[in-house]
Amino acid sequence: MRVVAGKAKGLPLKAVPGNSTRPTTDKVKESVFNMIGPFFDGGNALDLFAGSGGLGIEALSRGIDKTVFIDKDSKAIETIRANLEKTRLNGQAEVYRNDAKRAIKILKKNDFQARLLFLDPPYHITEAYDLMDYAAENGILTTDTIVVCEHEKGVQLADRTKYFERFKNENYGGIAISIYRYTGEEGEIIE
Repeated sequence: MRVVAGKAKGLPLKAVPGNSTRPTTDKVKESVFNMIGPFFDGGNALDLFAGSGGLGIEALSRGIDKTVFIDKDSKAIETIRANLEKTRLNGQAEVYRNDAKRAIKILKKNDFQARLLFLDPPYHITEAYDLMDYAAENGILTTDTIVVCEHEKGVQLADRTKYFERFKNENYGGIAISIYRYTGEEGEIIE
């Protein structure tokens, strides 16, 4: 695993020890960023179920100003911190060991807003994908937010949720990536 592009390009990333997480492969990571736009001109990202932090670190390397990393696993938190140190991106990150839903409530109190949300939960927790609407309802997403969901190929996520519409879906072996854009409650894409 490594950072694919941007200012930390080529730097290796550690995986979380054990079998509790499955890191996003470099090939999938590169494809994700090709789909959502290869580089960013600022804004914040939120990496829920962050694991090794690979997606959020890639976003930082490609121009996101700040990423908040959330994971419940203490080994994941240690790994994220080590990877941020290795890539010298720790000054642009906040790392919290917390439950994803509780973290959203805390971020709301801190007036945090993300334009990029990564949802890569353990595959058996399919209700975790509902957190994109929960985050929108709590006001922590901007009106141009893009949500990247990684899931098992056999899991069918909704084409439309209360606040989001899926505009891309790609399969990579047994993994699928669904990408959503914020549409608001009325379902009209906000430019």
